[in-house]
Amino acid sequence: MFEVIVLFLGVSLLFYCLFAGADFGAGILEGFSSRKFREKGQKLTYDAIGPVWEANHIWLILVVVILFMGFPKVYTTISVALHIPITAMLIGIVLRGCFFTFRHYDPIKGRSQRYYTGVFVFSSIATSLFLGIIAGAVTLGRINLETTNFIQGFISPWFNLFSFAVGIFACCIFTFLAAVYLIGEAREEDIRRIFLDQAIKSNVVTVIAGGFVFIAAQMDGLDLIELLWSHPLSAACLVLATLSLPVLWFTLIKRNVIVPRLLAGFQVSMILVAWLWMQYPVVINLTHGEDLTLHNTSAPDATLQMLGWALIVGSMLILPALFYLLKSFKWNQEQVH
Repeated sequence: MFEVIVLFLGVSLLFYCLFAGADFGAGILEGFSSRKFREKGQKLTYDAIGPVWEANHIWLILVVVILFMGFPKVYTTISVALHIPITAMLIGIVLRGCFFTFRHYDPIKGRSQRYYTGVFVFSSIATSLFLGIIAGAVTLGRINLETTNFIQGFISPWFNLFSFAVGIFACCIFTFLAAVYLIGEAREEDIRRIFLDQAIKSNVVTVIAGGFVFIAAQMDGLDLIELLWSHPLSAACLVLATLSLPVLWFTLIKRNVIVPRLLAGFQVSMILVAWLWMQYPVVINLTHGEDLTLHNTSAPDATLQMLGWALIVGSMLILPALFYLLKSFKWNQEQVH
């Protein structure tokens, strides 16, 4: 049952990045769009993510539940050592959802719309940034469970160049996902062309940001290149993601709609799998003592058995309903158009 739980944990992380990450990216895209295009873009964004954006957080909830029940020491360590970026990320999620809703349902379309949009864009950037910072912090290895110093215990683990580089990379890759996904949602050719251009530009920026992650890792004393290439599967995933770039650019230039979506999802999946496999079975790298792994922090077998069966039965009930939700709203939008 241990393997089943780990599989659910990995898949939940992947789906959260692919779906919720694209939602965050849609907010970031608005901030970098021209004022002329922004109004049409806002309507398209709402049509694309409005009905189901809350459902995407089911994957984050699954991650939290699995860590809380199956790997309690990991949950405790992350919650305490990284409580500042976690709190900032959660505030961003709440603000983003509130102002996204206020902007759409406020009957007075006046100056308040600017504030709604401003907070929505800012919180989308902040949420993506701090999500990446958390990932960088558990990888870098500056979490110290033995210190009583506030700075070393609660600031140094995440307030560093590498963690912020990963956060910037997360912002870029989510923006890229959003641009590619929204290409297929656009019905007007001029809007579709804008999203195609944004997808190409954001992909180039993502590649540059990815390179900066490796540079920041070296500067902070983490040999990320060596770590990735020492794991054949991680190296293979990065090679595949890199080799798919020319194909992606070709399909974008050719104004394709479906293939870029598949390739974008493939690239993000390969990057995430490379990182997860590089870390496995370690979840948190520590400054002192034994790193926290999935093995040395797991709950008793009885708890894992109950959690595993709960995930299996729950997925059989929830996933078909989630698919039906997505299908229903998508069908309704197609009927409207």
